[in-house]
Amino acid sequence: MTSDSVGVTADQVFEIGLALPGVSRRISGEYISLRVSGKGFVYVSPDGDRFQVKATRDEQAAWVADDPQTYRESWASGRFGWIDVSLNRTRLDEVTELITEGWRLTAPARLTRMLG
Repeated sequence: MTSDSVGVTADQVFEIGLALPGVSRRISGEYISLRVSGKGFVYVSPDGDRFQVKATRDEQAAWVADDPQTYRESWASGRFGWIDVSLNRTRLDEVTELITEGWRLTAPARLTRMLG
């Protein structure tokens, strides 16, 4: 699949996330989460059709404004806003960007320095 193709699988979400330093996969209730240093930054729905990712509130607003059918506000807490993503409507490059940024917001500095 090229980055221009629409539609990403849950397996691709896990592949992207697990390639980042310090990430592990864990069952969190009905969801499967990606975690770094014990903190979740991605939660894939039980049916694998959607995922939620940690973002800044500004990024949350920008993604939702750009394509509200694909990206929806999930919830917000403090300075973070979570984005609910419809996997069959997004592209691999967008998912990679979202997951990487969610990881950067969650990972300790010693790990984020590994990506530069």
